[in-house]
Amino acid sequence: MQDETETAEPNENWSWWPSWRPTSMSLLKSAESKILSCIRNDLLARFVTLPDLNRIWTLTVTNKASHKISEEGSRTALVMVHGFAGGVGLWVRNLDALSRSRPVYAFDLLGFGRSSRPHFPSDAKQAEEQSVNSIEQWRQTIGLDRMILLGHSLGGYLATSYAIQYPERVSHLILVDPWGFPERPAPHSETEGQEVELKRPAPPRWVKAIASVVTLFNPLAVIRAAGPWGPGLVNRFRPDFKRKFEDLFDDNTMTEYIYHCNAQTPSGEVGFRAMSESLGWAKLPMIKRVHLLPPSLPVTMIYGARSWVDSSTGDRVAEIRGKSVTHVRVINNASHHVYADQPEDFNNMVQKICSAVD
Repeated sequence: MQDETETAEPNENWSWWPSWRPTSMSLLKSAESKILSCIRNDLLARFVTLPDLNRIWTLTVTNKASHKISEEGSRTALVMVHGFAGGVGLWVRNLDALSRSRPVYAFDLLGFGRSSRPHFPSDAKQAEEQSVNSIEQWRQTIGLDRMILLGHSLGGYLATSYAIQYPERVSHLILVDPWGFPERPAPHSETEGQEVELKRPAPPRWVKAIASVVTLFNPLAVIRAAGPWGPGLVNRFRPDFKRKFEDLFDDNTMTEYIYHCNAQTPSGEVGFRAMSESLGWAKLPMIKRVHLLPPSLPVTMIYGARSWVDSSTGDRVAEIRGKSVTHVRVINNASHHVYADQPEDFNNMVQKICSAVD
């Protein structure tokens, strides 16, 4: 693995805890290095500098076969976009398998992980545009002509927005438990004179915890304010992360990685807060815009059967797109983080989609 350069210093004033911020960044790099050591294929880890001088932390994973195929120009690269509060390390169960036949790119979204943390506007549309523009600048800098674009959760929302604006760059759009699609329902609706409460799968405790502060603070402010005690809070609210990767790590590597990804300047959180409403509903629901995707662009939506994200939204997307290719897939015994809960099923499904592209 090659680490090209050091990360930029965050621009937030942490004078209340003068020694913790740089220590946290060091611990983030340490945890990520341990995670990436599990990757067996060829791995290049580097910063990609955008024209506006922001830097995107990027992994490129290939093996000898996929590298040769890529040089011959016959296989489209797969680009993976993580969700809110995540980072490239969460794809550790997927990168080797998915890079067997094509190059795979994964990057930390602007404002998250080890990428630059610029100011995000408080306007939902402008915050979304800033993220989408950074993805396009990243693509141009990398030199990809077309890609299979996969996004999880918030990454799925942004990947869809990107595909609407730059459809000529996307060969297939894969949305994994995407956030921000449905419209927020009214508390009650009238049906034949009777009030019927609209129901949605109950979100887990960590979602409720974030929702309780998102309207007043940045979503992860409480955990970040805990300083060096923050990893303990992550273990309390997200014990599932340790369980999902327990066969790879017998310690707190993954929860420490998640914590230190989010112990830096809350830049991406500001952008997410601008785009979201209470309980994580998007201010600009993507369901109102999916008709703008070109009819020729295939879309596959992958859900976890036990996820708090309602898979029926995928059926609604397919209905809106009519005769356009739109597949909805549900993976059993998987929650929101489908790729980590059932990695073999997930990898096989994504590989089949990619093979159908070329």
